[in-house]
Amino acid sequence: MERERLLVVVRHAKAEPFAASDVERPLSERGRADGHELGIWLAAQGVAADVAYVSYAVRTRQTWSAVAEGAGWTITPHFDGNLYDTDEEGVLELVRTTPESAQAVVVIGHNPTVGMLAQLLDDGEGEATGAVATEGFPTSAAAVFVVPGAWADVEPTALRLSAFHVGRAD
Repeated sequence: MERERLLVVVRHAKAEPFAASDVERPLSERGRADGHELGIWLAAQGVAADVAYVSYAVRTRQTWSAVAEGAGWTITPHFDGNLYDTDEEGVLELVRTTPESAQAVVVIGHNPTVGMLAQLLDDGEGEATGAVATEGFPTSAAAVFVVPGAWADVEPTALRLSAFHVGRAD
């Protein structure tokens, strides 16, 4: 039996406030723990990433590492320089290039893009609809969408928001 096709949109975990440049800001200790907890939660939801698109910024690469460790994922992510400062359409263009064999895609990026993307994709019918508007899209947040068709056909307001979670370590 084939798994449901999923798109998981993640905002990077909590980063240190300063570094030599914005792109070089690493995760804080809390960010590493929160990212790990998010990975545990994603695994408990049955998310098994086949493809990951991750911004090349230090904090997003470190978020990937923490999430993947928590989830038990071993795939090699695609680090993408365009995810650092693209808009929602730029992320959609990347997602649309995903091989059709992939069942679950994880995108780790930055606000405001990922939060706006989550709101843009939501068809308004899912179990978690409204969660992003109510809770915002804080660090270590993940929106899990069910994709009804081909990756090449992903469009605004066409995906069901099945789950929303903010990873927070105790």
